[in-house]
Amino acid sequence: MPNVVLVGLSGSGKSAVGRALAERLKRPFLDFDDEIERRAGLGIPAIFAERGEGHFREMERELTEDCRQLSGMVLAPGAGWITSPGLLAALRPPAKVIYLKVRPEQAARRMAEGRVTRPLLARAGNPATTLEKMLKEREPMYAKADATVNTEMYDMERLIDRLASVVTG
Repeated sequence: MPNVVLVGLSGSGKSAVGRALAERLKRPFLDFDDEIERRAGLGIPAIFAERGEGHFREMERELTEDCRQLSGMVLAPGAGWITSPGLLAALRPPAKVIYLKVRPEQAARRMAEGRVTRPLLARAGNPATTLEKMLKEREPMYAKADATVNTEMYDMERLIDRLASVVTG
């Protein structure tokens, strides 16, 4: 059974949606940021501050390589993962990649409601503007997904229904 890889901007719902989708599909879930924090013994902001973004990206690369040996999982890489050359290709085939689409303004609102600090957005004056810029840069990469699901069009239950049908259909 191939892995499912959820990609999208920070605030698109990769972690929350991924957990719910994994539960629905009765599959294991792996949040890359959580696993990187576990391996490093540091939070993501501390990794960026103490070791730099390059170290964090190398940890993402190592984790991606480890995931090549796994199957039947729902994976939620960090938002910047898709920008690292070769990582998406490393999981395909057979992984099914789903882009969780969200408007930058909505993503910024969701993040403002949460308690997660994203290092590349923490130093941004206006997170929505920064997310808009990131979206423009990443859209060509998101276009390579096997499916796109707009996370703003559904409540969580209907969103999981939609994603489950994409995965199993």
